[in-house]
Amino acid sequence: MMLFPLFVALLIIIILSFLLPKAKRNGKNILPPGPLGLPFIGNLHQFDGLTPHLYFWKLSKKYGKIFSLKLGSSTMIVVSSANLAKEVTHIQDLAFCSRPSILGQQKLSYNGQDIGVSPYNDYWRELRKICVVHLFSLKKVQYYRPIREDEGARMIKKIFLKAHTSQITNLSNIVISLATTIICRIAFGIRYGEQTREGRKFGELLKVTEEMLAGFFVSDYFPLLGWIDKLSEKINKLEKNFKDLDEFYEGLIEQHLNPNRPKSMEGGIIDLLLQLKKEKSTPIDLTLDNIKALIMNMLVGGTDTSAATVVWAMTALIAKPNAMKKVQAEIRESVGKKFIVNEDDIQDLPYFKAVIKETFRLYPPGPLLVPRETMQNSILEGYEIQPKTIVHVNFVAIARDPEIWENPEEFIPERFLNSDIDFKGQNFELIPFGAGRRGCPAMALGVTTVELCTFQSSLRF
Repeated sequence: MMLFPLFVALLIIIILSFLLPKAKRNGKNILPPGPLGLPFIGNLHQFDGLTPHLYFWKLSKKYGKIFSLKLGSSTMIVVSSANLAKEVTHIQDLAFCSRPSILGQQKLSYNGQDIGVSPYNDYWRELRKICVVHLFSLKKVQYYRPIREDEGARMIKKIFLKAHTSQITNLSNIVISLATTIICRIAFGIRYGEQTREGRKFGELLKVTEEMLAGFFVSDYFPLLGWIDKLSEKINKLEKNFKDLDEFYEGLIEQHLNPNRPKSMEGGIIDLLLQLKKEKSTPIDLTLDNIKALIMNMLVGGTDTSAATVVWAMTALIAKPNAMKKVQAEIRESVGKKFIVNEDDIQDLPYFKAVIKETFRLYPPGPLLVPRETMQNSILEGYEIQPKTIVHVNFVAIARDPEIWENPEEFIPERFLNSDIDFKGQNFELIPFGAGRRGCPAMALGVTTVELCTFQSSLRF
């Protein structure tokens, strides 16, 4: 049954490829160079949607630090140098700071009502202020410190008990559970134990959500052929995931509105958002859909990303015994024989901080920054970039650029010991959290979580 509609779609593509006019500008240099594509579909048949950062990195070695692709009706520019990243995220930030409309992201963000994929407009600016001032300020990050330290102590106890009974310890699973639990307690005020029914359900929901957000939908590239997504059941899967998420959010909000809720649930991010909604103390009147969209950001952006970074840090240290010995010696000299450590113990550890920076460089949580979309005509490296062009900053190519980094493929924390380079968005050779207007507003919370988890893991390994 699927063969006939696919045949019809192919026939339509072939006909349109001959009928549609080709855009020309009197020989003007409009787009950067790129791989030769086919009529109508462009480079879609060549595109590697599973590891696009590696595909783009490979193309950058052939076509240069800026190149273009055509994916159906979408034009895409990819930049792979620190200077071009600075141009896109800082110098011409206002021209490049919107987001493309992608079906899965739009659906799960309640039509772009979140902080991550919302287009650049007055609503987004006010939402960012709410995030920066009320949700993820340094004061709030400190407010949640007891949660992080409590979960760190629980992890140490778990490792100690396993070692005491000669059980094999899967450090990766423990770290993932730790990072996820920290974020869930901060955001929702709830611990999702990995062995409980709720914990397993939460994990399954998160997995499907990530799949839908990164999923390929024909309608994103060929709007007229959106019916293919329906025939392939992708729309049904997306709708089911949205329904499951909405019920999950409704359950969380209902619990937080209950005056008899456990004290442990008080003071979390959901409570803050509900309070802002009730008081109407922000320029935008927050709705429940606004709050649900922000919960989605925390659900996706704050759980697996932190956990993956810690796992990569520990993997790199295990593969480099000398680096592991150095970081352990520095930590033990600082904390002595303390069984329980706190975040104050982390502050004056230059080698440990260098390990974190090197992990963000070599194993960033998002090797390809969230795509941007141009809002106006602009010039980039002499090329004319039209509005509605999708722009990717390929951070993995920048972070492993031999013109910037010596031995870029090697894990060498020492490179940061006498360096002013940081990851806060001012040094464009190291921007794992992005930069400019669309930089991650929860960076401080994410870094603090990664540091504590890595610190605890290194100390007890």
